[in-house]
Amino acid sequence: MFSTCSPKLADFSFRAAASRLLFAFALLLGVSACGLTQKLRPYSIDIRQGNYVTQEMVALLSPGMTEEQVRFIMGSPLLVDPFHANRWDYVYRFAAQGKVTETRRVTLLFKDSKLSSVEGDVIAAMPASNSAPAASPAQGKPAS
Repeated sequence: MFSTCSPKLADFSFRAAASRLLFAFALLLGVSACGLTQKLRPYSIDIRQGNYVTQEMVALLSPGMTEEQVRFIMGSPLLVDPFHANRWDYVYRFAAQGKVTETRRVTLLFKDSKLSSVEGDVIAAMPASNSAPAASPAQGKPAS
């Protein structure tokens, strides 16, 4: 039949709901503008993919090594091309918080099942004896 609430009361509850909704929208807009949503993102784990290759590992390689010796030092290659069996690729990628922070690539080339060359962005570390500059004989003498 007839509604028990007056038209003024129904209009008031609609206005209250609309004002709450408008306030919530303004609060959400203000929070997102502050950059708070960047801090409220879900945690993403660090992802390591491929073969981790260090300078020390590459320094152990020398031309003429057999494939078995290289596999012992470096591990199994990530990519072995069936059309180029003499080429092994080692690829490593590290992503922290969803952003790639480190990428390494090493390519080993073989000739007659012996290591012939090493290419890539991981370079063998210099031996400690060669890295120190040689002292000149005039350094220890006082100037005359």
